Amino acid sequence: VKTMIKPKKLKKGDTIAVVSLSRGVLGEDFCKHQVKIGTERLKKMGLNVIFMPNSLKGIKYTEEHPEKRAQDLKEAFKNPDINGILCAIGGIDGFKIFPYLMEDEEFKKIVLENPKLFTGFSDTSVHHMMFHRLGLQTFYGPSFLTDIAETENEMLPYTEKYWNIYTGSTLNEITSSDIWYEERTDFSEKSVGVPRISHKETKGFELLQGNENFSGKLLGGCLESLYNIISGHRFKEQKEICEKYNIFPSSEEWRDKILFIETSEGKSSPEEYEKMLNVIKEKVVFDSLSGIIVGKPQNESYYEEYKKILCKVVNNPDIPIVYNVNFGHAYPRCILPYGVNAEYRHSERKIIFNEPLFSE
Repeated sequence: VKTMIKPKKLKKGDTIAVVSLSRGVLGEDFCKHQVKIGTERLKKMGLNVIFMPNSLKGIKYTEEHPEKRAQDLKEAFKNPDINGILCAIGGIDGFKIFPYLMEDEEFKKIVLENPKLFTGFSDTSVHHMMFHRLGLQTFYGPSFLTDIAETENEMLPYTEKYWNIYTGSTLNEITSSDIWYEERTDFSEKSVGVPRISHKETKGFELLQGNENFSGKLLGGCLESLYNIISGHRFKEQKEICEKYNIFPSSEEWRDKILFIETSEGKSSPEEYEKMLNVIKEKVVFDSLSGIIVGKPQNESYYEEYKKILCKVVNNPDIPIVYNVNFGHAYPRCILPYGVNAEYRHSERKIIFNEPLFSE
């Protein structure tokens, strides 16, 4: 079993680079106010921000030039002045950068020689799987547009609390947020300073079945993204490319892991949810997992339906399932470090990291 290389945490004066590895929305005029808000917020934290050369070229250019997205990521690892890499947002075709990176021996070498903090979620799941394959520990966590550039007057406090782990907070556990927020329907300049619709969290972490305590190394991502890697449902070539470079972990690699999954803003119907879970079950072999952690669905869509389907598909009451955890597409969100040993304790309603998240 290979050990994952851990990045260093960020400190005051460090530089974080923003990359658009999937959808190029960051470069569109309608995002300008968010670019400004996010940049100012990071500067206030004492971080320098740079936008990689192709990260701001807009949707069309980004879509047509996966090789430029790949180049930005490689340059961010090569540049000794860059300490962290922050994804702009998710998308749907992040897999298109793999042929330019997985055949590049220099890239694969520098990722491990110059390990850097890498954070994002949603379609970024595919990039986390690439880094997991290469041996770098990354973080399923905030991205620039969705979190740093939140148009409220501040970052959402719970999200910021977990973001601060990247910059030196010694917090080593995940507890439920007291509040959850609905997704905005308007991200325009009119939304600046306008609070999100929020709700008191009444349920907290729910143990649907299985042992009250379990532990294992964390591995997972966005359900739709993982499903698309395996099925080629959205792009036929996605399955081919991901198989060619072994992006999705083998069933052996899933053994004794904690699988974490969450659903996208597309709010998959219960029928689709069941179909996707069944496809993933075949590849992962749920019976070999030490547990499953499931994110709160955005806006609590299909909240009860998903719970029933999870237990039905897993079809083994001994596999612990914890539901309604604050990661993924629901707001606010914590961070989940890939490959780190974590433990769930239901009596304390806590996920605890059993090892350091950074090399120093």
